[in-house]
Amino acid sequence: MKSQGFTTHLVHHDHNQNLEFGAIHAPIYNSATYGYDDIQDLIDIFQGRQAGQAYARQATPTIDMLQNMICEMEQGKASLCFSSGMAAIVAVFLTLLKGGDHIVASRFLFGNTSSVFGTLKSFGIEVTLVDATDVANVAAACQENTKMVFVETIANPATQVCDLAEIGELCDAKGLLYVVDNTLTSAYLFQPKTVKCHLIVTSLSKYFGGHGNVIGGSVTDTGLFDWSQYPNIFEAYRKGDPAMWGYAQMKKKGLRDMGACLSSEAAGQLALGSETMALRIKQSSDSTLALALMLENHPKVERVYYPGLESHPEYARAKSLFGASGSMLSLDLKEGLDCCKFLNALKLVIGATHLGDNRSLALPVAPTIFHEIGLAARQESGISENMIRCSIGIEDTDDLLADFTQALASL
Repeated sequence: MKSQGFTTHLVHHDHNQNLEFGAIHAPIYNSATYGYDDIQDLIDIFQGRQAGQAYARQATPTIDMLQNMICEMEQGKASLCFSSGMAAIVAVFLTLLKGGDHIVASRFLFGNTSSVFGTLKSFGIEVTLVDATDVANVAAACQENTKMVFVETIANPATQVCDLAEIGELCDAKGLLYVVDNTLTSAYLFQPKTVKCHLIVTSLSKYFGGHGNVIGGSVTDTGLFDWSQYPNIFEAYRKGDPAMWGYAQMKKKGLRDMGACLSSEAAGQLALGSETMALRIKQSSDSTLALALMLENHPKVERVYYPGLESHPEYARAKSLFGASGSMLSLDLKEGLDCCKFLNALKLVIGATHLGDNRSLALPVAPTIFHEIGLAARQESGISENMIRCSIGIEDTDDLLADFTQALASL
C-alpha cells in the first residue's frame, strides 16, 4: 500500500496473489466443506495449529482473499467479514462484552445500532450515550466497569463528527477498547488507525460494494490493542500470539457460533466493487459538496447538514481528518414546505433507503429509518421532524443540481 496508490493496489490485489491459470480475479469457491487426505491436517486446522479451510461458516478461500484486501486497506492486523454491517457490529458487542460491562457510545448513531443497544441492556450490559463531539463528555461517562467506546466517523443522518483523535487518546490512556464505525468515510477517506482505533467496523454494503446489489460487513483489528490485558477473552483463545486473541474470539463466537457468515458469492461481488471505490467516492463527494453549497443558499432550504460546509460545527475537524466529507448530506426545508412533495418531484433521485450507491437516493428521516426510536431520541440525536437524508451517487454534477433546483421550484 505504501508503494502504490489506493486504486492501483486494489485492482491488482487478486492477480498479485499468483492465482491459478493467470486469473486476475479470485475464484468464487462455493464449497461448504473442505476435505483432507491426511486427517491430521483437519485436526490441526480445527485446533488452530495450521491455516486452512474446514467449513464455510467461518471462511472460504474467496472470503479470505476479501479479508486480506480489507486488512491491507485499513492497515490492520487481521480482518473478518460478516453477512452485513449490523452482523459485524453485533459480533463485536456480543463476543467481547459480558453482563455487568459498560459501553460509552456516541448519541449520534445509525438507528439500527441504537436499537442494538436496547438489546444489550436486556443482557445486563450498561450503555451510556453521550455527545461524543466533545471528548470531555466521553471521559465523564466512563466508569470502573467501562470496557468499550463506540463511535461513528460521520453520524447518519445529522453528520456530526466525533472528537475522534482525542477519544483515541482517552481510550489509550484508560486501556479501553476503541471501536470506530468507518462506513461513511471508508478506508479511502479516513484511516481510523491514525487516531489509535482498535477495531474498525464497516458496512461493506455501502461504498465498498457501491452498486446496491450486495450486503456485507467487516471488522478489522488494527493491532494496537493489548488483548493480553482484556479480561473477557475466553481461556480457549488465550494461546499463541496475544495480538490475535480478540480476532480468534470474534471469529469463533461471531461466525462459528452465531453463524453470521458472508457467502463466497457476496465476497466476490464486494471485491469486484471495491476496485472503483476511490473513483466513485471522489465523484460523489465532489457532487455532494457542490449540492450542499447550492442548497445552503437556497431560499426554500432552512438548513443543510454536511461536514464539508464551513458552517458545519465540526468543519475544521472533518477537514483535518478526512480526505473529503463523503456523499451523504441532509437538509431541512423551510417550515410549511412538504418533504414528500419535494421528494416526489425529484426525477433523478430515487426514493429509497441505503447509502453509498452509484445512484442518488433520498428519504424523509423521521417517518422511516428513525421512526422507531421516537421523538425524544430523535431530538437528542439532532434529527428534525422534516429532515431529508440524501445519498449522492455518481451522476453528473450538473444533472443533480438541476434536479434539486427544479424540485425545489415545484414547492
